[in-house]
Amino acid sequence: MTNQAIINRVLLRKKVLQSVYEQLNNESPSLDKAVKNLKFSIQQTYSLYNYLLLLIVDETEYISQKIDAARHKNLPTEEDLNPNTRFIDNKFAAVLKSNLDLQDYISDHKFSWTENYPEILKDMYEFIQAHDSYKEYMAAESTTFDDDKEIWRTLMKDFVIESESLEAMLEDYSIFWNDDMEVVLSFVLKTIRRMSEKDGAAQKLLPMYRETDDEAFGVKLFRSALINKDEYTELIDKNTKGWDIDRVAFMDKTILLIAVAELLNFPTIPVNVTMNEYIELSKSYSSDKSPAFINGVLDNIVKDLTANNKLTKVKIVSNK
Repeated sequence: MTNQAIINRVLLRKKVLQSVYEQLNNESPSLDKAVKNLKFSIQQTYSLYNYLLLLIVDETEYISQKIDAARHKNLPTEEDLNPNTRFIDNKFAAVLKSNLDLQDYISDHKFSWTENYPEILKDMYEFIQAHDSYKEYMAAESTTFDDDKEIWRTLMKDFVIESESLEAMLEDYSIFWNDDMEVVLSFVLKTIRRMSEKDGAAQKLLPMYRETDDEAFGVKLFRSALINKDEYTELIDKNTKGWDIDRVAFMDKTILLIAVAELLNFPTIPVNVTMNEYIELSKSYSSDKSPAFINGVLDNIVKDLTANNKLTKVKIVSNK
């Protein structure tokens, strides 16, 4: 699992956009405090990845305890005394529970679904019991480790997407999480798919960063955009002829500001990569007309900078 990481440059650009927008649009803290907030929001994204994996472990234990309680009630039924334990005997869940990376992270960050959010475990239990894939899994003659992984991939994907209680909990716990959920869930599902029974507890989870300079990328981009705001805004205004700059959406102005910061401060990132990344960001964060606007203005800016020998790019393979 070493070729990918949770925090890549696509996600970092999004985090920087959110933080710069907040910094410019509100009464915001000092630059140093804002940088700390940015780093915290990035860390929270990695925490969400680990906490969703822990949800599998804690939910398995929750169901195991329910089965044990049913066995010991006053008048247990035949089903209570002889339950189908396939789900709590799931070999993938057992491997994940023993995973050293997950154990270390949870120990350091002191998080527990069982202790802090038992209502989520209850809701998930009811969701699982009603799920058709769960019923098919429990009724199968036999199951493999791949089957054990696949049932959890299906349940996690559907529960995370559909659960209103989980959405509300995530929003209360961290303002950053719901916006990160789609990308983090995709990494959780990839992690489940790649888990191996033979590698056991020692297999590595996805790291926070793939490259050491990725961590510095986000901070440098954020600081560059804010420190050079006036200079970059002047450049943007100069290259928005034909548009009424006063009517341009504030989010579009922010996207352009960060794009210019990247163009001028990261010589190893090709121009077309930068342009494409911020056009894509505008599709998620601005209006339907924004991608064409961002594309047109950035094209003008690149031509301007090139004509004035202010755009320096090194021809090496880009690490997006």
